[in-house]
Order: sequence, then structure tokens, then C-alpha cells
Amino acid sequence: MNTKLTLTIEEQVIQEAKVLAKSRGQSLSSMVENYFKALTQKEHKGNPVPESKIMQLRGIIKSKGPLDYKKIIEDERIKKYGH
Repeated sequence: MNTKLTLTIEEQVIQEAKVLAKSRGQSLSSMVENYFKALTQKEHKGNPVPESKIMQLRGIIKSKGPLDYKKIIEDERIKKYGH
């Protein structure tokens, strides 16, 4: 059963996500649903989301300067899992 979900997200992020979804031949809803499925399946198994899934989101958030994604991901893993 599908249920409607309302999210509050920056307009620019939504527009970029729509372009990405269209380029993949899927709806924005299905892209978000698939991400949530992957995220929850991995969390239920006690494993973090694979880096490849995280890296697919790279570029959606705008930054004032260059970001070291691998360092950010590693720092967050250490905070959450302690290793």
C-alpha cells in the first residue's frame, strides 16, 4: 500500500533531484523510495549504507567550498559505529 509523504526540502535540491530522476528514467518518488529501502535494509542488518549509495547523492547539496566526501563519510561512521 502506498502512502503519501510530505517532506520539506530546499527548492534547488528538489529541482536537481528531479533532473537526476528523469535522467535515470524514474520518478522522484521512486528514487526516494528506493533510497529509503536500501537505507532501512542495511540498517536492519546492522551494516551502514554502502558508500556507492551515498556517493550517488554527491552534488545534491551545495557547498561554499570543496568537500572531502570520503573523510566526511569516514568521520560519520566513526561517530556512529566507533570504528
